Amino acid sequence: MNADREPNRLPLRAGAMLLLAVAVVFIGLGWHSAATSSDDPEAALEAANKTQTTTSAAPTSTTAAAAAKPVCVYNAGGINGLGREVTNELKAKGFQTRAPQTYTDGTFSENTIFYDDAASKAQADQIAAALGGSYVVEERAPAFAGRCEDGIPVIAFERSE
Repeated sequence: MNADREPNRLPLRAGAMLLLAVAVVFIGLGWHSAATSSDDPEAALEAANKTQTTTSAAPTSTTAAAAAKPVCVYNAGGINGLGREVTNELKAKGFQTRAPQTYTDGTFSENTIFYDDAASKAQADQIAAALGGSYVVEERAPAFAGRCEDGIPVIAFERSE
C-alpha cells in the first residue's frame, strides 16, 4: 500500500451532488411560480384582501350566537309545569334550552337568573328582558356550584306578570 495516496473524497462529492439537486429543485419551483403567477401582483393581493375581509366580517352575528350558553330552567315554586312553560317561552324566543328540572334543594322567594362572568351577565340580562315580568339577575349562588355549569340557570318561582 502506498502511504502517499490521496484520502477518499466520496463524502465530499456526495455532498456537492446533494446541493446541486436541491438547487435544481428550487430553480424549478421558482420558474413554475413565475410562469403561473398573474401579470399584476398588486391586483392579486387586493383580491386576496377583499376575500379575507368579506369572510371575516360575515360571521359576526353567528359568533355571538355560538358563544351563547344554554339555559337551564329550574322550577323552584309549587306550580306544576312552570319550568316547562318558561323553557318553551325561551325556546320560542330563540334561546338554546335544556330540559326543565325541579329544584328541591332549597327555597327561593323570587324568579332569579344566575350568571358567572361579564359575558354570562349580558346573556342573563337578555333572558330577563325576553321573559319580562319580575326576574332578578344575580351572580351565581353557591347552591348552584355543580348545576348547569356551562349554562345560565333560570329559577322560576312564580309566573311572571
